[in-house]
Amino acid sequence: MYFEGFLPIGSVVLLKNSTKRVMITGVGQKGTTESGEKLYDYVGVVYPEGYQNADLNYLFNTDQIDTLYFLGLQDSEFFAFKEKADEVMKELRAEEKAGQ
Repeated sequence: MYFEGFLPIGSVVLLKNSTKRVMITGVGQKGTTESGEKLYDYVGVVYPEGYQNADLNYLFNTDQIDTLYFLGLQDSEFFAFKEKADEVMKELRAEEKAGQ
């Protein structure tokens, strides 16, 4: 799969080593791990069921995506958001890497 920067909200993907698809519901999310806070590219919910509760939100990164099944809406609002979000995420990733 090749798509530069964030995928749009509503995109449906299959993660590596998974059998259930996930629909992207957010980008640039922080989650807590055993080693502290970690920055993730996406948060999503199982597809087609959608949101069920907070425990069933999945945090993942672009490199974990195996297959793109559906590309979400791409309009002028998305492209304006994407430009800013890609820039901010690049800066946050650099800060996260420097702090390790």
